[in-house]
Amino acid sequence: MSYDEMLSAAKKAVSLAARLSNEVRKSLLVTDVWNKSDDSPVTVADYGSQAVVSLVLERELQKEPVSLVAEEDSGELRKVAAETVLARITELVKDTLASDDSYAASPLSSDDVLNAIDRGKSEGGPKGRHWILDPIGGTRGFIRGEQYAIGLALLVEGKVVLGVMACPKLPLASTAGNTLKSSPENVGCLFYGSVGTGTYVQSLSVDSLPVKVEVSTIDDPAKASFFESYHTPVPIHNTIATKLGIKESPIKINSQTKYAALSRGDGEVYLRFTRKARPESIWNHAAGSIIVSEAGGKVTDAAGNPLDFSKGKYLEYKRGIVVTTQKLLPRLLKAVKESIKEEEEEEEKAASLKLH
Repeated sequence: MSYDEMLSAAKKAVSLAARLSNEVRKSLLVTDVWNKSDDSPVTVADYGSQAVVSLVLERELQKEPVSLVAEEDSGELRKVAAETVLARITELVKDTLASDDSYAASPLSSDDVLNAIDRGKSEGGPKGRHWILDPIGGTRGFIRGEQYAIGLALLVEGKVVLGVMACPKLPLASTAGNTLKSSPENVGCLFYGSVGTGTYVQSLSVDSLPVKVEVSTIDDPAKASFFESYHTPVPIHNTIATKLGIKESPIKINSQTKYAALSRGDGEVYLRFTRKARPESIWNHAAGSIIVSEAGGKVTDAAGNPLDFSKGKYLEYKRGIVVTTQKLLPRLLKAVKESIKEEEEEEEKAASLKLH
């Protein structure tokens, strides 16, 4: 099966998952949201989206075994122990699939939905083909009615070869120089790209021709802007930005939407460092990484190495993640190296003072 066929299946799966998420957002119920055992929020849309993508890939790629690495599993859902929640997810999935003319109405039980969700238990790895899914990236943003994304990528022999991302709250028009606030009309983007073909965007809600996108051509850091996630402030982000010469305050956005926005030139730098070392799940970066790289951008770790998606569910990377344009990458990596060195020296001084 060609990548074109797989890309077509992925676009269909992600578009339908976005349709489900939009339906949930229209009338989000208190019972639609709860916290998982790790205290992170989850919604019926997370599970519904994963089930839809799993079922669509299975139906569209009948000749291909589907190995899916995804964020959710039914274990957390079963802990809720509420039949009404599972029934709501099942109805959402059924209605979403039925909304597509190519799928005849077929019986779908709650067990079918649970099994579809659990198809996402693959561990990935360096061999074979694996789909990587972030069913609702930026769940907190989704709950607040802000930016979120649905990201799906295909990993072949340890390399990401295609990616599709739905950004239901992102305006179709480029927002370069503006904050990413959505106006009611012309909102909802579907980004996609595959190795050697470039990155494209089209409307999620209406039939439209795809438009090729490319990263920003700005090469003066003073004119650049950078993205970061909503979280506790990470001091090294500001240190890096200052050393690079960026003058603008960071644009805060939930989810992989940052990758999509950067791919079309809405900004030039995305920094992903954390206060404490923590594993990064591959589904948070797989689709975004190829969408940016096919648009002419660069995605590396803090040492300038490409991200390694071949080690299972978690990325192999050093210290932090850097996303930018080819023009800015050398200066950005220099700023990153200097900032890390300063941070380490300060930590050594603090540790020495404690000993004395």
